[in-house]
Amino acid sequence: SLSAAFLEHLRRLGLQDFPCGRGSWNKSRFDAHTSPRGGQPGPGLGTDPAGQEEDVPLGEESPEVLMELLSDQHSPWALPPDCSPQDQHLREMAVLTPELVRGPNVFQVLRSLRIVGKGVEEVDKGLLQLQQLEELILSANEISRITSANLPRTLKVLELCGNAVADLQDLCAQPPPELQHLGLGYNRLCSPLQDKYLTAAFWPNLVSLDLSFNNFTDLLGLVSQLSSLQKLRILVLQGNPLALIPTYRGFLVDSLPKLSILDDIHVGPDERQQFHGLARQSELIRNEARVVVSVGEIKGVPYPSARQQLEVGSKAPVITYSYCVTYEF
Repeated sequence: SLSAAFLEHLRRLGLQDFPCGRGSWNKSRFDAHTSPRGGQPGPGLGTDPAGQEEDVPLGEESPEVLMELLSDQHSPWALPPDCSPQDQHLREMAVLTPELVRGPNVFQVLRSLRIVGKGVEEVDKGLLQLQQLEELILSANEISRITSANLPRTLKVLELCGNAVADLQDLCAQPPPELQHLGLGYNRLCSPLQDKYLTAAFWPNLVSLDLSFNNFTDLLGLVSQLSSLQKLRILVLQGNPLALIPTYRGFLVDSLPKLSILDDIHVGPDERQQFHGLARQSELIRNEARVVVSVGEIKGVPYPSARQQLEVGSKAPVITYSYCVTYEF
């Protein structure tokens, strides 16, 4: 489950272990008699109000030293390369204000969660503890269905690239109302069953949508649904069968006039002028593609013109050859 992967992720961060958290290395900074605000660090950590450095008690480390241990790439306490900026921010908080990330408090400060390639199959209710979460990245996992009731309502970015999502019905039951980016590339979505879930009725604030490398085939049907997304500015459809249609890009550019980027390519005024009016010519949309195969050279078979010519009336046996050529796409 996602909750299990998240707890394992927190364990790897070591928010309660040196040089983070509270311990003998910084005990005096968080004693009640020296920190009346209950763990909130004073101005200019490690310095007094006059700007003079405070004396660090014997056996303790200054905040500057502890922070350096986190940031130095050669330090044994440095984060692994696959960690996100949010992870680094959490560890810095665990040095400066460890009470804010102690126990369940960490759920109140986390705004971004990145769990990539961890074999997650289920997005469970435990995610609702993250009441301030705005960005959720779950790429390269094994999620086939995702229930919207288990997603925080504060979510603005949901990235599910490289999973096994084949149905959006559960996701669209109660989708996060403020979602601005939905990433569904490299999944198993197909037309026309899933087209109906890609409308403003479910995603009124969607700005960016990635549907690349799925199995969408109905260009007309998909565009009729996407046209309701009035805030949509970025769309990725490359890798779908419908992208093979000759008028694919022009039809989309003219049908969705507010698009700024299509398939990672900027849509400029010249292109809009070039394809102006194409959206009204649906007869040009053909749900088929033509593939031309040219065979340059074949080796290992007899050359037909080299056959011996038989005389008229000859009773000699005739040898014939037949070949079967198979193309796999």
